[in-house]
Amino acid sequence: MSTDDTPAEKMRCEEALAEIYLLLDSECSPQRDAELRRHIDDCPPCLEEYGIDEQIKHLLARKCGGEHAPAELKSRLRASIRQTVATQGGVTVERTEITVEQRTGE
Repeated sequence: MSTDDTPAEKMRCEEALAEIYLLLDSECSPQRDAELRRHIDDCPPCLEEYGIDEQIKHLLARKCGGEHAPAELKSRLRASIRQTVATQGGVTVERTEITVEQRTGE
């Protein structure tokens, strides 16, 4: 971290590490993405963990890339990750609601 950051602006490593997979999966808001990347760029231990997790994600995609998880499993995993982030990082995760409507020809 740069020395001119005030303590309130500094992100704790635990908080950043709890959100690494949200960052890797592009599930953060643009502002949170920037905050996490700024911390990771300035913190060698977090940068190392980010790199390891990124490699694991790429390896899994390469080895299991042809198969897609069922929607229900993905939903349960996201909920579990959000709960873990909230518990371990002491932060809340933004939730986005999407409504899909099918219009019939009138």
